[in-house]
Amino acid sequence: MGELKVFLQTLITGLAIGGVYALMAVGYSLVFSILNFSNFAHGVVIMLGAYFGYYMCTLFHLPISLATTGAMLGAGLLAIANEKLAYRPLRLRSAVPLYFMISAMGASMFLENMVYVTVGAHFFSYPEVFKGSLSILHAKIGLLDVVALCVSAVAITGLTLFLNKAKLGIAIRAASRDMTVAGALGVNIDKLLSVVFFIAGAFAGIAGVFLGVKYMVYPTMGWITNKAYIAAVIGGIGSLPGAVIGGIILGVVESFVATYVSTALRDVFSFSLLVVLLMVMPSGLLGKTLEEKV
Repeated sequence: MGELKVFLQTLITGLAIGGVYALMAVGYSLVFSILNFSNFAHGVVIMLGAYFGYYMCTLFHLPISLATTGAMLGAGLLAIANEKLAYRPLRLRSAVPLYFMISAMGASMFLENMVYVTVGAHFFSYPEVFKGSLSILHAKIGLLDVVALCVSAVAITGLTLFLNKAKLGIAIRAASRDMTVAGALGVNIDKLLSVVFFIAGAFAGIAGVFLGVKYMVYPTMGWITNKAYIAAVIGGIGSLPGAVIGGIILGVVESFVATYVSTALRDVFSFSLLVVLLMVMPSGLLGKTLEEKV
């Protein structure tokens, strides 16, 4: 019974972490599927989403649900501004993907240093939320993990329905196949990209709040998005189902390694999994081979 209890706790914790990784990885994959570049500024959007949620909880004393909604809105608008200022001028000049990546890194460094200048390098803790635990088959599961898993599942399911049923979602799928043809058929590419970046930013806002609640809020917390990028690559970057699968796989693997092997080796296993998988499947689990991919 004791082994089953530990196994169940580890599994649900891994699924919850994987759900947050999936939220972040979906943002990477959405942008990559259309613009064919890795948006390295996504991490700083997640970090600022965590700050948005924190200040809404502490300065305005909003409940965590409204703070999360505000973080989604703030991070989504920030992502749109990033697209308009850092990426759109390059797209209009038909720049190669490498220039988009350089611009993304520049935007990331600028925003991170702005946080240092305005807020400082302090660590902040969210007010105590999602206290307590649930008992499942005699295993005590933290309420935060349960909520994170449920919210991630609802958000990803909602996005899937939007992409498959809504007219704008279908246009996004068409643009991911061929943006030039989609534009020629009447799709407003500027509007579509704003929607894509807003969705990626909103998901980043949710992930930022959960990361801030689980850990702390600080200017360099965007580094954890390296894990989300690993998840996106494992699943096949550019594939939304792949991003979800990659996030879940990575979260569960990390959780079991930390419980049964060593927390110090958790990151070693994560990067080793990425290397081994890419040696066998260079495009990831569900990715497609592209002529140009940087």
